[in-house]
Amino acid sequence: MAGIFKAYDIRGIYGETLTDDLAFTIGRAIATFLKPKTVVVGMDMRPHSVPLADALTRGLTMQGADVVRLGLCSTPMSYYANMKLGADASVMITASHNPGEWNGFKICREQAIPISGVTGIADIEKLVTANIFAPAAVPGKVREYDILPDYMAHFRAFADVRRPLRVLVDYANAMGLYEAKVFQGLFEIEPLFDTLDGTFPNHEANPLKLETLAAAQAKVRANPGKFDFAACFDGDADRVGFLDEKGEIIPMDMITALIAKTLLEKNPGADIFYDLRSSWAVKETIEAAGGKPHQSRVGHAFIKAQMREVDALFAGELSGHYYFKENSFAESSSLAVLLIANLVSQSAVPLSGLIAPIHRYFASGEINSTVADTAAALARLKAAFPDAAKVDELDGLSMEFPTWWFNVRCSNTEPLLRLNLEAKTADEMAARRDQVLGIIRQ
Repeated sequence: MAGIFKAYDIRGIYGETLTDDLAFTIGRAIATFLKPKTVVVGMDMRPHSVPLADALTRGLTMQGADVVRLGLCSTPMSYYANMKLGADASVMITASHNPGEWNGFKICREQAIPISGVTGIADIEKLVTANIFAPAAVPGKVREYDILPDYMAHFRAFADVRRPLRVLVDYANAMGLYEAKVFQGLFEIEPLFDTLDGTFPNHEANPLKLETLAAAQAKVRANPGKFDFAACFDGDADRVGFLDEKGEIIPMDMITALIAKTLLEKNPGADIFYDLRSSWAVKETIEAAGGKPHQSRVGHAFIKAQMREVDALFAGELSGHYYFKENSFAESSSLAVLLIANLVSQSAVPLSGLIAPIHRYFASGEINSTVADTAAALARLKAAFPDAAKVDELDGLSMEFPTWWFNVRCSNTEPLLRLNLEAKTADEMAARRDQVLGIIRQ
């Protein structure tokens, strides 16, 4: 059990750190902690998701909670079901992009409000460790519900595809197969790895790792002029990466900027969040489109909470999570794809041409450094740059200057500092990157 209770979810290796018996106890703990009347339970395609769902359901119902079983679904679909069905909680059984031997639980309160380490996971861990429960006088009931038709109808309403498109979709043998049903029939889809297989036989389902996009890139480049763009899902389909019509990888913050721009055309003045590792160009694009830009902390629980505070329309995270008010401030990867499809179909230039004006600065990408004393490293950075135009500690340390900026954050689980840096020229980016890394690694 040690180590499976994470900052944002519960996750472990099935049969070792995460067992059916433990899932049963976790179900009892969730019901005891949240005291829900109704809990929605969805699952991904991993073969052990079924016994884990069964065990979790037994635990929930023993404590008196009614359970609505969604069966196979994407994580965004489970969030939507939570809202649509008026549930008091939801649990999605998935280990997202982790290898096939892993599994876990993403837990939400009502309205798909996520539970994180500090807002409930630690409390659930204590209950599981104690393992002292009094069964409810009346056990809960179980019913099944297919949320897919509702989810499809809700998000297809945003379609405005005005010319034929051909899109390559890499499902990664995972739940993108369900998520992408939203836009089937709205444009032509050429599938890649479109059979469910929880062993991930072709590649890891993680578009943040650029090597996992290689197959999609090769397909696009081998067929010049055939595809308008490519969309590549992660394991539970709450993230999506994009390639342009040439097979070039589009940085995920550039997609945030494009989606914000198109949403603001119909929602002028709306509040939009972007995570603080994003390019200066994201803020500038939101402002130019008449929106109100806000920086957010990294991590879905933080972003969703900040969105709720101001009733924000949309948020984008550098990891490929795209959050919409339309899905209880949670992810909908299919809506992100659909909005890009709308934009491309209405434009006289291809997706690369839409990205080019926004992709105007030079980013380092995220660079990890192993550091024995992270606090001392952050102190060295502060002392090294007394002339910073702006210093912010919303999430780690951010420092801005007239022609460049950086953010350095601590890992939640390892003695690592993560650097993201951007500059107005490639030469300055490289020089400043090396300078900051030198200070961090002293």
